[in-house]
Parts: sequence; structure tokens; C-alpha cells
Amino acid sequence: MLDFTQLDLNAVEPVYAQINQFVKRQIFFGKAKKGDPLPSRRELATQLKINPNTAQRAFREMEEAGLVLTPKNTVSILYFDEEMLIEIQREMTADIVAEFVRRAKENKLSLEEVMDLLQMEWEMEAME
Repeated sequence: MLDFTQLDLNAVEPVYAQINQFVKRQIFFGKAKKGDPLPSRRELATQLKINPNTAQRAFREMEEAGLVLTPKNTVSILYFDEEMLIEIQREMTADIVAEFVRRAKENKLSLEEVMDLLQMEWEMEAME
């Protein structure tokens, strides 16, 4: 079962969106697998010290996205197909790349300089 106590909520983003991103990151990093059970909405609200309605909204959003399945009278589980997994991987990778590009531009690096630095770092990493 996912340990939502590791989720450090911030005041910037809506809580339900942070919960959804947390679940996606856990899937991306391989810490959560298809079929893993999730806590009940009430348990999640208690763990995170949030309003139960917020937990309900997070579950509803994940269900609508095809990330969570809640069969009648049973615990909710992670349920995603290969296409969803690929989309999560793209989303998580895009965030990393966007942050990298933003910082490179802040440092006034040209695309050519960035490519040279990437190539050099890539080769050095391969040697280790």
C-alpha cells in the first residue's frame, strides 16, 4: 500500500493535485505497481490531515484519469495500462527537461553550449 505520509503538501498547488502527482511519481519510480491497494478516502484524509472531501476529489480525479479502479465494496487499487504508464513517464520526464531548460536559459547558455555540456557529461557518466 502506498505510504502517503511521505507526501509533503505545499500551499501553492491544490491538495488533490498534489496527491495525484505523488501517485504518478510513485508509479514512475517503480515504488507503486498496478494492482497495489490504496488507503480508503477516510484513511487518506486522516494520514494527510486533510478534509475528507479533498481526498474524495483526489480519488475521483484519479479514477477519471484511468489511474485508480474502485470495484464495488472493495478497496481502491492502482489500475493503469501500458499507455497510461508511458504517459506518466513522459509527464515526469518533461518536468525534468523543462526545469533544466529554464535553468540553462537563466545561465545564458546557448543550445549549442548545452548540447556540448550534455555530451561531455554523458560520456563521463558512461566511464564510471
